Amino acid sequence: MKIKFCKETRDALLELKKTKRVNIEGNILKLIDVSEDPEMEKYVKESIKNQKDLQRKRLDITKQVQEQNKELTETKLEIERINEELREALVSSEESKQTALHDLDVLQKRTQFELISVIVKISLAIIIGVGICTTLLYIFSMTTGKDTQLIGNTWSNMFGILLTNAFSIIGTIMGVKYASGNSGTKSNQDT
Repeated sequence: MKIKFCKETRDALLELKKTKRVNIEGNILKLIDVSEDPEMEKYVKESIKNQKDLQRKRLDITKQVQEQNKELTETKLEIERINEELREALVSSEESKQTALHDLDVLQKRTQFELISVIVKISLAIIIGVGICTTLLYIFSMTTGKDTQLIGNTWSNMFGILLTNAFSIIGTIMGVKYASGNSGTKSNQDT
C-alpha cells in the first residue's frame, strides 16, 4: 500500500524542507507514492539519504561512547589494581620498619650488654688483682716479721674500698641498663 499526499500536504512538506530543513523520517518514507511527481521523488530520496547519514552518525557516536566507556572501565580497573598494590606495599614497608626497629633495639641491647660485661670483667679483674696484691704483701710482711700494723689497716681499708667500689660499679651498670631499657621502651611506644 502506497500513500499519496494531496497537493497542499505535498507543498507544505516541500516548503518545510526549504525553509526549516525538516524532513519526514522513518519507515513512512518507503510508503510514499512518488510516481508521476519527480519533485516528491527527489524529496523522498534526499530524506532517506539524510536519515541514513543521521543513523550512521548516531551509530558512530554510539560506538565512540562505547569505546570511551570501555577505556574508562579499563582505566578504573587499572587504578584500583595500582591502589591495591600501593596498599600492600605500604603494609609491607610498615612491617619492614617494625622489624628494622626491633632488630635495632635488639642490637643496641646486645651491644650494651656486651659493654657492661666488659666493664664488669675489667672491674672485677682490677678488684681481684688489687686484693691479691694487697693480700700477698700482707702475707709477705707477716712471714718476714715486719710490722703489719700499717699494712693490716691498709689491707682492711683496701678491701672495704674495693667492695664499695665493686658494688658502686654494679649499681651504676644496673641503673644504666634499667634507664636504657625504659627509654628504649618509651621510644618504641612513641613510634
